[in-house]
Amino acid sequence: MSARRPGGLWRDGEFLKLWGGESVSLMGAQITQLALPLAAVYQFQASSTQLGLLNAAGFAPFLGATLFIGVWVDRRRRRPLMIWSNIGRGLLVGSVPLCAYLDLLRIEYLYVTALLVGVLTVLFDVSYQSYLPSFIRREHLVEGNSKLQASSSLAQIGGPGLAGLLVGWLTAPVALLVNAFSYAVSVGSLLAIRRPEPDPDIPEEKVSTARSIAEGLRVVLRNGSIRAIALEAGTYNFCWMSLQTVFVLYAARELGMNPGTIGLVLGVGAVGSLVGAVAATWLKNRLGLGRAVVAELVLCCAAPLLIPLAPGTGPLSYAMYVTAFACCGIGSTMSTIHVVSLRQAITPDRLLGRVNAGCRFIAWGPLPLGALAGGLLGDAIGLRNTLYATAFAFLTALLWIVFSPVPQLKDFPTRPAEEPVDERA
Repeated sequence: MSARRPGGLWRDGEFLKLWGGESVSLMGAQITQLALPLAAVYQFQASSTQLGLLNAAGFAPFLGATLFIGVWVDRRRRRPLMIWSNIGRGLLVGSVPLCAYLDLLRIEYLYVTALLVGVLTVLFDVSYQSYLPSFIRREHLVEGNSKLQASSSLAQIGGPGLAGLLVGWLTAPVALLVNAFSYAVSVGSLLAIRRPEPDPDIPEEKVSTARSIAEGLRVVLRNGSIRAIALEAGTYNFCWMSLQTVFVLYAARELGMNPGTIGLVLGVGAVGSLVGAVAATWLKNRLGLGRAVVAELVLCCAAPLLIPLAPGTGPLSYAMYVTAFACCGIGSTMSTIHVVSLRQAITPDRLLGRVNAGCRFIAWGPLPLGALAGGLLGDAIGLRNTLYATAFAFLTALLWIVFSPVPQLKDFPTRPAEEPVDERA
């Protein structure tokens, strides 16, 4: 368990290894998130629909594989799964510049690479969120998740800008080598951890995969707060993927932004994510857990309207783009910290993999559908009209929270329940 000396996780050397390696990996992943679409846009002249297919391929595993991976994670130690996931992601991402060098790169290969990296990302993420509660004390979960979200925010700030510069300098495929190296660093940090991981709690009676999946989903769907947050996240993520798919094309083709400018707009806007990571605990203490989550979600669901309302280019428009992405970052990062910590605190360890996977299935499963919808709408009604439609759709996500127990929650439960139920302080 974590260090018991004053200073929290700052004095926990084992957590710092985990945090450091993941921070480097997150920066590399941000480069890939922009470099793959830019490779399709600039090297293959991809259409809106093709770009939607590429983004959908990367997130399709969240819809098709998450629940099965959750069962698998609950039956195994999580750290080895994280190590092998990052080894696989590094090799896959590193193969893209190799294919480009050999003049073998095709857009279909980008689809396959995005799909396989997505499978391994699901495995890593579910393992990671299930590993953390056994790695640190539960009272440190908010601190641990805040630090990890801060790293994610810093990666979002520096990653797109760095990706844009690398793409402009080295071309998009070669820029992916940086991400491959970052996964190697993360593998090294995970191998350096010496804190023993508890054995998985495997039931004596053999349980079928279908029954195990059903048990995890039952926990998610019976808890009013977790259910509402997962459904809100699914709606938000559907809209976000549509927005992200269309904005890259809109910025490149209709606004005439170069890769570096696109990266800077996205990166500077992500400063809000860092603000959210730092301010999450303060806001919860001031408003209470439920009201803080509502305020955070109002902010990130309303902000996308600024993007299509911007007149085009010029200082005012750039200020509106940056403000929109910054507000999305602030709200979504704070809410993620709070709802992930809630889920980890309320769920027994033996169910964490399946519950995390169930929530991921509901929340992240719509991502490929959002990418496809954005791509198809972009070709059908135009890019800016699609941005308007998506921005208004964001607002519907709030309905899941408004009609749920979330606004009445004042704090996290002090201990996990055997089958989580609604808890109100």
